[in-house]
Amino acid sequence: MKFAQPAWLILLVLLPLLGAAAVAVARLRRRQWAAFVAPRLRGALLKRGSPLPRWFALFFLLAACAALIVGLARPQGDAGTRTEKSLGRNLLIALDLSRSMRVADIKPDRLTRAKMTVYELMEAMPDERVGLIGFAGSAYVYAPLTVDHQAVRETVEQIDENWATQGGSNVGAAVRLAIETLKKTGQKNNALVILSDGEKHDGNLDDLIDQARESGVYILAIGVGTEDGDYVPSTDFPGGRMVDRSGKPVISRLQPEVLRELATGTKGRYALASSGADIATIVRDVVKDLDAFEIEGRERAISIEFYQWLVFPAMAFLLASILTATRWRGIHPAVVMACVFLTPSATRGDEVSAARQALLDGNFPEARTTYQKLAESTRLDEHRARFRLGEATAAYGAADFRSAREAYSGALLSEDPQVLGSGHSGMGKSLFQLGWQSLAGSPYPDDPESAPELADFDALVRKKLEAMRGGEDFRMETLITNWADAVRHFDSALAAVPANPPAVNNRNVVMTYLKRLQELLEEDRQQTEQSMPQPEQGEPQPRQGEGEPNEDGEPDQEEPGPQEPKANGEQGEDPQESPDDGSGDESEKPDDKSGKKKDEKESEEEPLDPGESPEERARRILKENADLEKGPLTPGRREFNPPEKDW
Repeated sequence: MKFAQPAWLILLVLLPLLGAAAVAVARLRRRQWAAFVAPRLRGALLKRGSPLPRWFALFFLLAACAALIVGLARPQGDAGTRTEKSLGRNLLIALDLSRSMRVADIKPDRLTRAKMTVYELMEAMPDERVGLIGFAGSAYVYAPLTVDHQAVRETVEQIDENWATQGGSNVGAAVRLAIETLKKTGQKNNALVILSDGEKHDGNLDDLIDQARESGVYILAIGVGTEDGDYVPSTDFPGGRMVDRSGKPVISRLQPEVLRELATGTKGRYALASSGADIATIVRDVVKDLDAFEIEGRERAISIEFYQWLVFPAMAFLLASILTATRWRGIHPAVVMACVFLTPSATRGDEVSAARQALLDGNFPEARTTYQKLAESTRLDEHRARFRLGEATAAYGAADFRSAREAYSGALLSEDPQVLGSGHSGMGKSLFQLGWQSLAGSPYPDDPESAPELADFDALVRKKLEAMRGGEDFRMETLITNWADAVRHFDSALAAVPANPPAVNNRNVVMTYLKRLQELLEEDRQQTEQSMPQPEQGEPQPRQGEGEPNEDGEPDQEEPGPQEPKANGEQGEDPQESPDDGSGDESEKPDDKSGKKKDEKESEEEPLDPGESPEERARRILKENADLEKGPLTPGRREFNPPEKDW
């Protein structure tokens, strides 16, 4: 028998002190009453009862406290040992220890960012066997493959660039050492993760790639740093910067060519540690496809807990203490409290757990219904916002984007930045999916690798524009509005939670499609204008109503052509008009000094196209001022389709 937390046993010393204090208080009260009432009157004024119930109540209370204290100390029994076994894979991590890894082009520096990535990998894959290789000019195994991730973590915390015996960044040496180490395990498929800022490699990597491929080693290369780079720090040089032979500071830049070639040649993956990508998810997706094998872990001692055998006696003693101390002249409030405490009742936590489990299992209809009931039944606004967020997540998983948009709007009432950011991000995704579904007829794929190319998007838009010209009822401005609102919601999500890489990536995707849609609409407009018949050079344009048939189907009589100017030099006068003698109608008088009427002036400002009737001209003006040409009249929309003319 042993105790897992023996410090609680110190509280047992307080129990005798509590008993002694109770006895002292009882005697003090007896003396006070004796001093207050004369001996001859005590029998008439004081009604004395038996003190045994009170002492039994005190005894039961002390026994209950003793049982609870021993239960908190967690008494355990030894049941032997057991060797842990699990299914896992070999994951070897190669960490660059060259001096260039101290460059601070990514914060705080490249080596620290690489260590953080290693921690994320071990947390994401707890069942894998992990090892560590450090390399610079040469490579060395600092932590062999083991299931003890804590030991590897301690090694990573202590390692730095001073552990390297040679300078440089020899990625090839690290790969060769990793191949030899993984061959000794006897497994066909293994993974190698390289975290480095790269190097220039003048030799041929084909032989190295062939060796890795024959050994079943999949290389996942993680580039650490930026292509702009920064100065290499060093305390051995004045100013704290490393200089070359000419005295110029040395700048280190990310050189991903070798890393990308190694990853591509072994069917692995290449990613940047500073791009906001989920490195742990990328590595886990590749590693989970490898062959798993049974791994024997450390031997663990099996202990049997006995605290549960003390909980029931403690509750029984506590109840006995309450009952014996009760004066049965009426129902004591303590008894009522005990009955309420011991009566089982249904809790809301069960429903919340059921909804969460249904959401994790992919049972979206059940999760959505449960979260909706919880949101309707709660009285707290913050809880209602959280339940609405769960309902929206379930609706989005079921591809019901309209219901998801409505539920996400309820989550925006939360004051918690995390809930608020998730609500804005979900609202942006739902609006984008609604627009894409109206355009393509199916949801946008969530897997980045299955995302359609811009060429496919161009084909969808052109097909939809052709269908609109054929009479299909589709409002392109609704799609633009949804996507523009999605961008604003992603901005709000980043304002609530700045460190939100998925929101940044989703916003960039929506902006890419919006800009491309603008280009396609402008291209379609230009093609439409070019397809319209243009007047030949020198051909006179017919005036309004000229040559049009009348109600009898006969063409109207042609109006007289332009007259020769008069000899006195007057211009703009119609020979059919009489001199201005004051008898003419005001509507026939010239409108300005040029002698032209208002309707003739408007005709010059907006000339008719060849063969265009007044009705066609009016329709064309309305079309040029339609919302489709200007863009939806919402804030921030004029940047997508500015009008040609400001009417």
